[in-house]
Amino acid sequence: MTTPLRDLRVLDLATLFAGPLAATMLGDFGAEVIKVEHPRRPDPSRGHGPAKDGVGLWWKLLGRNKRAITLDLSAPGGRDALLRLAASSDVVIENFRPGTLERWGLGWPELAAVNSELILTRVTGFGQSGPYAHRPGFGTLAEAMSGFAAVTGEPDGPPTLPPFGLADSIAALATAYAVLTALTARAATGRGQVIDMAIIEPILTVLGPQPLWYDQLGYVQPRTGNRSRNNAPRNTYRTADGSWVAVSTSAQSVAERVIRLVGRAELIDEPWFTTGAGRAEHADVLDDAVGGWIALRTREEAMAAFEKAEAAIAPVYDIRDVMADPQYRALDTLTTVDDPELGPLRMQNVLFRLSETPGAIRWAGRPHGADTDAVLTELGLSGPEIAALRRAGAA
Repeated sequence: MTTPLRDLRVLDLATLFAGPLAATMLGDFGAEVIKVEHPRRPDPSRGHGPAKDGVGLWWKLLGRNKRAITLDLSAPGGRDALLRLAASSDVVIENFRPGTLERWGLGWPELAAVNSELILTRVTGFGQSGPYAHRPGFGTLAEAMSGFAAVTGEPDGPPTLPPFGLADSIAALATAYAVLTALTARAATGRGQVIDMAIIEPILTVLGPQPLWYDQLGYVQPRTGNRSRNNAPRNTYRTADGSWVAVSTSAQSVAERVIRLVGRAELIDEPWFTTGAGRAEHADVLDDAVGGWIALRTREEAMAAFEKAEAAIAPVYDIRDVMADPQYRALDTLTTVDDPELGPLRMQNVLFRLSETPGAIRWAGRPHGADTDAVLTELGLSGPEIAALRRAGAA
């Protein structure tokens, strides 16, 4: 089977985390991704989080399916090598502050001059224009500024940030989508273009109709903990054996099944029960009914009863449960990758399954600069020329 992006070459100049993750997603479906790192300052993700035998594990995931080379883009030799790479590439992904590439002589005019079909993808916290464009930007700031933190957490508690790179990951998905959109446009026009991706924007999109609600009604969504303002019962509930389960009733039919299951069918006849918003206004009553019933049963008993009633329930997992779950195993969601440095590694598989042109993890993140000589040789540089770049600190 062939991979759908096998003829695509992507230069990943970005760090932490949206840009590199977008490049990983492209690489998972066959794109040749060349990760460009500074010769003396490796990608910070190599040092983020736990390590084994001195090897950063996060990098093994983020750097998979990428060839790793080193170039100092601010040095003349590194700049020239990058331009030579760009001439034979389809996509460049970068996340420097606006103006940085221009200062190095690697802005859009210089890149387009060597390759008019190039897609330059610029991923920054705040975008390429506006009053905040030159501020340092991270996903945490997007989680705060988008309104996500304001609606996350208990009603009487502080705004809550996620303990992982949520805004970066959402922006990575949006960036991969943007790249494929721009490539589709290029197929029609023959011209490349610049993508301006601001990390503060994709997370705002997935927060739903909050801007519309405020614009039309002046409504500001409050923090509601695990409850929803749109339907109920919707919460996490503790079981008799000390586990937790999550229940959702977005569909009216499911809400009715849940309430019948827990022995409170008379609530279905209440006028307020006929809409999600009406049920949400009576969440205390519904949570007492559902929570009280679940509290008398083990997780296994509650799960079995809900499934028999065709009501929506899921166990609240930690990563140990995820790794052992039979559904994830059936989907090969967490697959095994053989790595020369660390041996077999289990990590998330590619995002989705294609029947004719599936993606694959060909290798985990490579050592810093492992492919520099090979890539520069493919560009036509001789051994002495590569050695000269190294002596100058440019590679």
